[in-house]
Amino acid sequence: MIDIEKIKTLLPHRYPFLLVDRVEELDEHKYIKAYKNVTNSEPFFLGHFPNRSVMPGVLILEALAQASGVLGFVSMNKTPEEGSMYYFVGADKLRFKNPVIPGDKLTLESTKISEKAGIWKFDCKATVGDKFICSAIVLCADRPK
Repeated sequence: MIDIEKIKTLLPHRYPFLLVDRVEELDEHKYIKAYKNVTNSEPFFLGHFPNRSVMPGVLILEALAQASGVLGFVSMNKTPEEGSMYYFVGADKLRFKNPVIPGDKLTLESTKISEKAGIWKFDCKATVGDKFICSAIVLCADRPK
């Protein structure tokens, strides 16, 4: 398990854009399972949507990319402080099925597919309990800071 303080050493993001609260499972070279507790006080709920709070899909995708970034940094045994940045560069086969609302525990799973020339590819899935939320193939690039 990795707590929020360790996550902050592995990702350069901070509130309100840090979207991974805890890592529950980690195979440092292949798989990560993390989560984001979605609260009613998230700033994006002010405008998305005023009468029906729904987490924006682009932020669910960002949360999956951040979980993949944690896996990538752990796999490389590097941190952003050591001069490396992990950029989200694309998504393929992106599908959304259900909304995420305040009170949900958004589970983020990412499995490394490949790494070539600093481009990492991950098979990602987001769920809330047994409810499927989103899936995507996420691409990230490891670049000097």
